Parts: sequence; structure tokens; C-alpha cells
Amino acid sequence: MAEGGICGSKDLFSCSVCLEILSDPVSIPCGHNFCMKCIASCWNSTDVYSCPQCRETFTSKPDLRRNILLDEVVKSVNSTKLFLPQRYAGSVDVECDFCTEKKLRAVKSCLTCLVSFCETHVQPHFEIAALKKHKLINATKNLQQKLCAQHEKTVEVFCKSDQTCICLLCMLAEHKGHESVELETERAEKQTQMSTTMTEIQQRVAERNKKVEKMQKAVKLIKNCEETEITQTEKSFADLISTIEETQKKVTESIRKQAKREVERAEGIIEQLEEEVEELNRRHTEMTDLSGTDDHIYFLQTFPSVCIPLQDEVLPDIVVSTDFRSEELMEELFRLKEGMEKISKWEVNPVIANPPCIQVLSESWNKDDFMKHHCQLTLDPKSAHINLCLTEENTAVTWEQDKQIFSDNTHRFDSCFQILSKEGLSGNRFYWEVEWSETVEIGVTYKGISRKGNNNECSLGCNDKSWSLFCCCTHTSAWHDNEETELNVVAGKTIGVYLDWSAGILSFYDISDTMTLLHSFKANFTEPLYPAFRLWVYSPTIKICAPE
Repeated sequence: MAEGGICGSKDLFSCSVCLEILSDPVSIPCGHNFCMKCIASCWNSTDVYSCPQCRETFTSKPDLRRNILLDEVVKSVNSTKLFLPQRYAGSVDVECDFCTEKKLRAVKSCLTCLVSFCETHVQPHFEIAALKKHKLINATKNLQQKLCAQHEKTVEVFCKSDQTCICLLCMLAEHKGHESVELETERAEKQTQMSTTMTEIQQRVAERNKKVEKMQKAVKLIKNCEETEITQTEKSFADLISTIEETQKKVTESIRKQAKREVERAEGIIEQLEEEVEELNRRHTEMTDLSGTDDHIYFLQTFPSVCIPLQDEVLPDIVVSTDFRSEELMEELFRLKEGMEKISKWEVNPVIANPPCIQVLSESWNKDDFMKHHCQLTLDPKSAHINLCLTEENTAVTWEQDKQIFSDNTHRFDSCFQILSKEGLSGNRFYWEVEWSETVEIGVTYKGISRKGNNNECSLGCNDKSWSLFCCCTHTSAWHDNEETELNVVAGKTIGVYLDWSAGILSFYDISDTMTLLHSFKANFTEPLYPAFRLWVYSPTIKICAPE
């Protein structure tokens, strides 16, 4: 009875603010009790201090002191489990159908009673023998959906023929003869199907995430390429502007010099003519004075020295040149203007319209896609170092201790064990494969790479004219302009090289069962590129593979 009394007066131990069992209870002057945090929160947000329950107002904020006795009572009741901590039903909770005043949150629903119970009111279903046979489920708001709409009976069977839940009366009537199973059996089968679908979803999510990761790498590479292209373009335009300004200065200076020469020549003629005019005026004055004299003797004696006949003279040809720009210069300036106008109208093709670029970024091409651009290469004996031996119709090369008999020429490498192909590649897409052993470098270079000496200007990948992949049995690295990029892999014995000259892409692939991208260069190629190879000592070999 005592337990029932306490359970019935549970509201005495509840906070009227949070509606939960009191925690750190405090008493205020009007006698009501609240959780310490609840009443403090109420009063911290206002300047008017009143009781949340009876609304009594206080002139000043009361001191909050914990009610020790009430706190001990609450703890004692909780420890004896005379009531379980429960909370009132909220808008999203299922209400207990047995609570009469304030509805507590339901924890179980009975499919037999079609009623939901709170923690207190569900206890008889665990204690009374007849109620123990009822089927309890987690509290749900949709109990009516558990009933057959036609017979108002609990749904207990699943009709596989009609794929619907039915009651036992339905199984004997409308669904008679249909294949039926227990709900639990069908749930287990459907659960298995759902697990399979969930696994497929996870696999698809993983695939999509992998695609997303690849495209994010593509985006990152595009942004890096963008910055590189912008930097190179700005540098090119800056160099062009600098060249134009310098050329303008030179042309302006040339025009000024030419104009100065013309002015000096004209001024010289002017000075000469002015002197002649002055002399003629002087003689004219003397003859005028002589003509006016009455002394015949003086006239006759002076006449020979004054009246000297004028000699025939040819006046200088006075031609003033005002055209200081040659026809050739005008034509060059006109062509330069046309070129700049053409550049101003130039637009970058969308990346999606450049299949090789996207395919390289997404790594989705297979070997057949590359073989469409396969090119046949042959090695150029004229460029081979004298320790390199060519075989198999100049498609294979080996380092040999004995020097080969080659005629000397300006194209031959005299210190680096290097060789170029005969073919220069430009304007299109190209693909070739190379088999290698020991330690080698595989790459491309402009024809203008230095051939004499053993310095960076001659070494493949060590200057701005060449790009290469260094391969040995311990590591692989990419080289350009004497900068090394470690790849943290060991390349296989067959390397595929893909060149999209127009797009400025040079990629190296490890060829096995699949094609694995090792490294990709992005550059602005301005000249034909020659496939190039370097062999180190200890009998390395390189062979250009024939298409399969």
C-alpha cells in the first residue's frame, strides 16, 4: 500500500518546469520545489522573479539553496525503485492509454489489447498469467494498422500470393488456397533481400565515392594546370610586351636618327644657299654703287673686279624624305596586329571536348583506346653514343663495353649514353611502348638538346628541352628541367608513353594486366618532340615494342 501511495503521488517529486523527477531540488519562499538548473534558467532570462507554478512575485531574487531533506527523500525513493523515472509524452511520443491526467510516454503496445502502456501500466502484462500470453511490441502509434480492416482481427499471417498481411479469417475466406506464411518467416526472407540490397547500395556508394575521389583529383589537377597555364601565358605575354616595347624603342630611335640626318642635310643646304645669297647681294650692291659713279676712269678700272660673269652652277637637288618606315616594317607590324587580333578571339576548348585530357585524368582508358594512336618508331643511328649497339632493325638498343664504329657528326651524343628516334612528333596524339632492363631513362626531347658534353644541357630530363621517366629495380622518378618527382613505385618492365602534343600532355603508364598511370607532365609544347632514351652501364637494354 505504501508503495502504491508513493507511486500515486509521484507528482510530488516532479519539477513543474521540466516535468521530470527533481534533480538537486531547491525550495523558494512560496514553498514550491524545482530543479536547481530549471529555476536558475527561468530567473536568469528575466528581471521579474516569480514562481513558475503559483506565479507569486518576489521583490528581489531569492537565494537558491538545495533542499537537503527533499533531495534525500528523492534519492531514497529512486534507490528502492518504488517508481521508475518516466517522462510525460511529447508531440512525437506515443501516449499511455491508461494514464488519466498527464499522459506518460508509452514504452510498449499490446497487439492483443490494442492499447499502449507506460512503464507503470505495462507491469501487469509481465505479472498476470493471462496477460503474459499477449504479444507486446515497442510502442507504436499505428495500432489500427495491425488490425484487418474487414474482420477487425489482429493481422497474423502474410499472403505470399497477394503480398499482403492478413488475419486468420482472411486466410479461410478471400485468401483460401493462397500460399501463406507467418509474419516472422516472411520478415526473415524480406530481411535477407533487404540485406542483399543494402550490400549492393554500399557497393554502389563505394564505387561512386571512388569516382568522386578520382574526379576530385581531376579537379585538383585541372586547377594546377590552370595555374600553370596562366603563369606561362602571363610570362609569354609579358615577354611579348617587353619585346614589343624594346622593339618600339629601337624603331623610334631609328626614326629619330634618320630624321636627324635628313634635318642636318637640309640645314647644310640652307646654310650653303644663304651664304651664296649673301655673296650675290654683296656683289649686286657693289655693282649698283659702281653704276652710279660719274667717274668714267674709276668705272672702267673697277669694272673687271666687280662685274665678274656668273658661272653655271647646278643647285643641289632638294628632296625631303618624311617616310622613315620601310615597307617591310609596315608589313611586319600589320602581320603582328593580325596575329594579336586572332589571339584575342581565341577561346579555350571545354575540357569535356578534349577526350584525351579527361581520360588521362580519370584513368579510364584501356589499352585499346591508346593503341588507336600507336606510332611506329625507329632509332636514329646518327644520334647514338658510340657505346650503344642497335639491333632488330633499329628498334632495340643495348649498352656495350666495346665502342661501335660510327662516323662522327654534330648530332651524336659524345658523353651521355643517349639516342633519339628518327621521328619528330607534333600536332597530334601518339602512343608507343618500351621494354627495358637494368637502369634506363625513357622520355622525349626537342631536337635542339645539346649533344656534346656530359652536363645538364645534354642529359635527358635535366633541362627545359626534355622530359623523362627514370626506371631502375629500386625506384622510379620523373624528371624535367633538372627537377625530380619521386613516384614511390617500382615500374614494370614495359612502359607505355602517351603524348597529346596539342593538349600539352605527356603521360607514362606501367603496362601489365592493366594500365597504371605513373606520372603525367603538363606543358606548352612549341616544337616537335623526339622520343629519347638513356642507358646507364651494366648492360641495360631498351626495345621499342611492335603493336600486338
